Amino acid sequence: MPIPYNVFRKISREVFVFNNITVLYGNNGSGKSTLLNLIANKLNIIGAEGLTNNAYNHYLLDYMSACSYSLGEYKSDGESERIPDNSQYIKSEDILYEIKKIQQEAVLKEGYLYQHSKLGYTKGQLEELKHSSQMYKQIEIMKFANEKYSNGETSMQLFDEYLAPNGLYLLDEPETSLSPTNQIQLAEEINNLARFFNCQFIIATHSPFMLGILDAKIYNLDASLLRTYRWAELENVRFFYNFFKDRKKEFE
Repeated sequence: MPIPYNVFRKISREVFVFNNITVLYGNNGSGKSTLLNLIANKLNIIGAEGLTNNAYNHYLLDYMSACSYSLGEYKSDGESERIPDNSQYIKSEDILYEIKKIQQEAVLKEGYLYQHSKLGYTKGQLEELKHSSQMYKQIEIMKFANEKYSNGETSMQLFDEYLAPNGLYLLDEPETSLSPTNQIQLAEEINNLARFFNCQFIIATHSPFMLGILDAKIYNLDASLLRTYRWAELENVRFFYNFFKDRKKEFE
């Protein structure tokens, strides 16, 4: 069978065993995002990007139909019989899109009017409110409040809203727009959700900060053969290590 985009030639017929946290590591073009989307489609998880049988991606549909999965063999080990209802595939562009929406004045206005409709305002009252100085002042206050936070801070707030107990979460490069400090904070939060709140994560990332903090099994999609790696063995992490090691004197 033709391999879609030739990105899965190294892992065709391989078996992934997913832990509570599993990382798909790889440089650009390794296929980690494509693989995440295939998993999301196979499991019918919210957020999956649809695959249609056309000339562009019919190989992906063929590849997906040839894949199979199981949810575990031993119920005594706490294995689930089905995918949790609140599972989600969250891409970095989804987070950036939500940030953009928050920053749009039209969205703030719609949200403001919607909240007042929930309070029992009639259509006439809402129309009057729509053109009032009261609404204008409140929108300006909300815009100022949103602008106080960076994209990274807003991203962290969104992850707090999305990641709930008892879920399977597929995260595609969640470090996007996050500072190293926030990347570490997010990784620690993921560890806690997996350890204490019955969550499972499959994460595509090459962030050395998240790789170093996540209590994860790491698959290296850049390797000639599929196997797990320690985070310190990975090329991207070694690059950072050598970069600062060569400049060690500048920190002393």
